[in-house]
Amino acid sequence: MDQRDQRAELGEFLRSRRARLRPEDVGLPDYGRHRRVPGLRREELAQLAGVSVAYYTRLEQGHGQNVSAEVLDSIARALRLDGTESAHLTHLASPRPRMRRPYARTEQVRPELRALMDAMEGVPAYLVGRRLDIIAWNGLGAAVFGDFGALPPQERNLVRQVFLDEAMGELYRDWECRACQVVSHLRIYAGLHAEDEQLSALVGELSVKSQRFRELWAAHTLADNKKRGVMQLRHPVVGELDLAFETLALPDDSAQSLVAFHAPPGSPSADALRLLASWSAPAAGPAPSGSPASSGASEQPAGRATKPPGSGPVRA
Repeated sequence: MDQRDQRAELGEFLRSRRARLRPEDVGLPDYGRHRRVPGLRREELAQLAGVSVAYYTRLEQGHGQNVSAEVLDSIARALRLDGTESAHLTHLASPRPRMRRPYARTEQVRPELRALMDAMEGVPAYLVGRRLDIIAWNGLGAAVFGDFGALPPQERNLVRQVFLDEAMGELYRDWECRACQVVSHLRIYAGLHAEDEQLSALVGELSVKSQRFRELWAAHTLADNKKRGVMQLRHPVVGELDLAFETLALPDDSAQSLVAFHAPPGSPSADALRLLASWSAPAAGPAPSGSPASSGASEQPAGRATKPPGSGPVRA
């Protein structure tokens, strides 16, 4: 996406947030029968933000340039934006340098990181990169979330799986919440990397194939992207799992994050993980020297761990 697309994105975001506010929410009188559009009018928002109607209109139409931090803060307060939304507004209103070269199609995974993931016994883990692409995982991660190695590399993406894999509707006990989270992550990424052509292709595919994604994307859904918490799952073999997770950004690659899951010792979820771990143990000895580790990568799937029939979500 070029600079014009970024300005259009800014205008759409402002309109979506203006539409969700009612006059009574901000202490203004509501002359209901004369109101032709949902939410606040531009002149009402401009009044609350302390800017001229003409200035705010130009900004919403994508013609604003060099917007000061003070003006953005005033608009954010008038729109009742939270911290995530305010940061997104700032990113959208900031000029972007022209991208000199396209992103590399394949993200690299350090061998030491592969080894670390394989050594995380009893801990499901996967590594996500740009656009929530799944670029590496360990055996227990595959046992819990499905065999990523069975998918073509271009389909190893969390957002794609949530919306296009029917089994994910069963895996996540609160699928709607998970759907909002991954769309929010992708929307924030889009605000920072509007020039990513692979992102445009992914959004286009999801918009065509999933009505719910199309609705959430059009609404500019932004949720609190939690780096830690509890993920509630419904596994087809071991039943309900409550797994605490931690998201760790890699210090040498800000685009990659390691997501690790664990259960309290002695809990039913911990017992279920031990059961899955026993089933996912390698059928043979360790991989020979120089061969891929048991964790997968986008350029070539590793030898997958053995799992009982029916374990893990069925992939489309």
